[in-house]
Amino acid sequence: MHDYEETDKGSKIVLYQKNPAATRMKSPAVNNPGRGAAAPLLPKLKPPSKERQGASVAGAVFNVSTSIIGGGIMSIPATLKVLGVIPAFVSIVMVAVLADVSVEFLMRFTNSGESKTYAGVMYESFGRVGSVAVQICVMVTNFGCLTIYLIIIGDVLSGNQLDGAGHLGVLQQWFGIYWWNTRAFALLFVVVFVLLPLVLFRRVESLRFSSAVSVLLAVVFVGICFVMAVFALLEGKTKRPRLVPQLDNGASFFNLFTAVPVIVTAFTFHFNVHPIAMELGKPADMDIAVKISLLLCAAIYFAVGIFGYILFGDSLMSDMLVNFDQNSGSAISSLLNDVVRLSYALHLMLVFPLLNFSLRANIDEFLFPKKSPLVTDEKRFVALTLILLVCSYLAAIAIPNIWYFFQFIGSTSIVCLAFIFPSAIALRDVHGICTRKDRIMAAAMGFFWTTLWRLVDQWPFKIKLNRKQDVLDKGFSTLLLTDESRGFGFANEALEKKELLA
Repeated sequence: MHDYEETDKGSKIVLYQKNPAATRMKSPAVNNPGRGAAAPLLPKLKPPSKERQGASVAGAVFNVSTSIIGGGIMSIPATLKVLGVIPAFVSIVMVAVLADVSVEFLMRFTNSGESKTYAGVMYESFGRVGSVAVQICVMVTNFGCLTIYLIIIGDVLSGNQLDGAGHLGVLQQWFGIYWWNTRAFALLFVVVFVLLPLVLFRRVESLRFSSAVSVLLAVVFVGICFVMAVFALLEGKTKRPRLVPQLDNGASFFNLFTAVPVIVTAFTFHFNVHPIAMELGKPADMDIAVKISLLLCAAIYFAVGIFGYILFGDSLMSDMLVNFDQNSGSAISSLLNDVVRLSYALHLMLVFPLLNFSLRANIDEFLFPKKSPLVTDEKRFVALTLILLVCSYLAAIAIPNIWYFFQFIGSTSIVCLAFIFPSAIALRDVHGICTRKDRIMAAAMGFFWTTLWRLVDQWPFKIKLNRKQDVLDKGFSTLLLTDESRGFGFANEALEKKELLA
């Protein structure tokens, strides 16, 4: 050991000689290779605290995976019903690969420029118009998703009694109908005691543990579906899935294009790329985290899709929770039904703060572009957090079918955030870093998604079907497949509309 000890006095380090006599008795330093001029006088400094270190790759993987899975996991099985197993698998892989390419474009231009946000990167390429376009898309998409998440949580806990037809929630089934398990009170309890503590975290890395639990719940859901599929197989009650789509008429063919946007929505996480990446120590770590997350989520999506399709066959709804709700004839089925519904509600509660994080950051950047960073202004941070939480709660209570508004605008903003904006940034190439291969990929990606979205939006008005039933089936399937997650009560509402049309 060295013959000096250090004492921290304020910002200075004072060295004291421990035992001078003992030091003089020691042999000269030249005879000891561990001492002398080559030996450092001061010990190595302690590494910085965890708060000042970069975020971990594992935490980034959990946060990215939670941002991806969101509420779309329940809609994936319906896409297998429409597309067939093989085309659905190809579509999931293709969308995951394109999502990885688009994130790579974003991060490459972020590291080459001065800005560290999605809106800032668009500003460097397209000026104020580009940054505002990104901010509006993020605000519309995330606020719509947060409201829909609260709607679904309310449906799970307290049911949905709109228009005199609906179902009871888990709390009402267990304890009966009381004032404290009504929709408004149950959601208020969740908002105050579950969501508020989570949304007050100022760093995305702080949500890594809740995100890990969220991913674990998704894996548990896959396990439950697997067990139910095995039991159904042993009892001979499984449905044989179609490997390829069934094309009976023009409506069936164009239904294929309504299924792909659901997969795109399920892989949209680009609004959280920059908040997560900026807390990592090295830019290359984000690329690793994104690839691992996409691989994990693609496997979860396909597993849920195939097990759900085997269980329910052509009776699959756009929200598979409806199928579980209708499949509770025995005590075991009822127990599994409650486990699935509650785990899904908890999963959405844990996804909520991640989407709220990017929503809050974009609103602050939009309203206060010249002020100090949001995390450094406590009053502005708390005020904006509370306002967003209250607005989401009021929207979920007052307008429980708000998804009809976000179905059009939200879907458009999602494809812009995920593919069109990154492609435009790469094609503009203000930093001159894109290769010819990059430009070809960006042009193909932008053209494909723009054409697909125009086709999905316009095909119901251009195709004339001869039979009235074809029109009804087309409209019903479009209602079922054009939103990420609709919660309980939607299937009943869609069926009622179909009967009215007939």
